[in-house]
Amino acid sequence: MIARHLFSDRSGAGAAEFALILPLLLVFLLGTIDVARFLWECNRAEKATQMGARYAVVADLVDSGLASYSFATSGGLLQGQAVPQASFPGVSCVSTAVTGSAATAVSCTCAGTCGWTVTADVAAFNRIVARMRYFFPRLTAANVEIRYEYSGLGYAGDPNGADVAPLVVVRLRTDQTANRVTFKPLLYTLFSTSSIALPAFSASLTLEDGAGNVAN
Repeated sequence: MIARHLFSDRSGAGAAEFALILPLLLVFLLGTIDVARFLWECNRAEKATQMGARYAVVADLVDSGLASYSFATSGGLLQGQAVPQASFPGVSCVSTAVTGSAATAVSCTCAGTCGWTVTADVAAFNRIVARMRYFFPRLTAANVEIRYEYSGLGYAGDPNGADVAPLVVVRLRTDQTANRVTFKPLLYTLFSTSSIALPAFSASLTLEDGAGNVAN
C-alpha cells in the first residue's frame, strides 16, 4: 500500500520539470543579454571611428612629412597641377608601442613610392585615439589604424597647407589577433575562455585643413 502510494505521488513533478528546463532558460536569458551587449559594443565602436575620422580631417596629419611636402618644389610637378595617384600612393599609420591607452611609437608606411620622408607624429595619432575613447573608453592606440588614401583632390604647390586632400580612413585593426577589439559574452564566461572579435569598423572623410589640435 505504501509503495503504491509513493509511485502514484506527483507532488514533486513540477520541481523536477523546472530543474530540467532551468538550464535552457538561463542559456536563453544570457544569450538575449549577450546579443544586446554585442550590439551596444558594435554601436560604440562604429561611433568611435566616425568621431575619429571627423577629428582627423581637421587636425594635424599623422604623417607630418606629407603635411609639409611640396609636390611642385620637390615632387617635379607643375605649379597648380593636380597631384596624380602615382605621386601619392597613400599612407597607413599604426602604433608600434603602447603604454596604457596611448601610443609611445607610431609607424607610417607608404603604400608605394613616396617622394617625401614619411614621418609619424605620435602626438597627432594619440589625439585622434583620445577623441575616439570618448565614445569607446576601452579602445587603445593598438586597436586603431589611420590611412590617407588617394582621393583625386589636391594641387601641387598649394600655399595654404598640404598639397593633397586625401581620403582619411580611421578603422579598427583586425590584421593581428593582439590588435583586435574583442567582446566576451556572458555565456563564454561559463563555457569558454575565448572571445569574439568585433568587425573592422571604419569611417572616412576627405581631409579639410589637416592642421591643428582641436576640433568641434
